[in-house]
Amino acid sequence: MAFEYVKDHYKVPAEIGRRVRVDGCLGTIIADRGHYIGVNFDAAKPGHIDNCHPTWNVEYLAEIAVPRKPTRSQLRYQRWLNADSGLSFGDWMIGRA
Repeated sequence: MAFEYVKDHYKVPAEIGRRVRVDGCLGTIIADRGHYIGVNFDAAKPGHIDNCHPTWNVEYLAEIAVPRKPTRSQLRYQRWLNADSGLSFGDWMIGRA
């Protein structure tokens, strides 16, 4: 179950899509990071995830949002990471051309 540790240990309503205000900055929870919540802040690029402690200056808002999609370049980089080809990112990109 997603956010099981965070929900049980910290008693917070963490879930994918939950809007939060962390230290005054608005964002959306987009990942379960074990003991942390993964937040994509509104001021950051889509797909960029910051680990945030579930209770440190976090206000859980009632709104549920659809997480923003990562950019094409972020998706390409993630595909390179998942490929585990042993190539540098640049060499991997050249091979794909």
